[in-house]
Amino acid sequence: MSGPWNAVAPSPSTNAEFTKTVGRVLSRPTILPLPAFAARLLLGEMADALLLASQRVEPARLQASGFQFRFPTLDGALRNAVRAGPLPGTPHG
Repeated sequence: MSGPWNAVAPSPSTNAEFTKTVGRVLSRPTILPLPAFAARLLLGEMADALLLASQRVEPARLQASGFQFRFPTLDGALRNAVRAGPLPGTPHG
């Protein structure tokens, strides 16, 4: 393998889909989206790059190479992350 590879999940989602899926996985209501000003207040300039910018990136080369995703859907990946708990070295890990 050489050159650039997009290491992203094979099922891109919108912010709204992501929010609804997180709410469903955590059994929490997701009635109101996070307003852009609140994201910027919490994360500063990083909010634009992390939460507010829109990019549709797909792992075409990974898929063409036969790579098998352990969790190809957002729902499955989030459920696994919740079961696994905090990462070592994080405040609650």
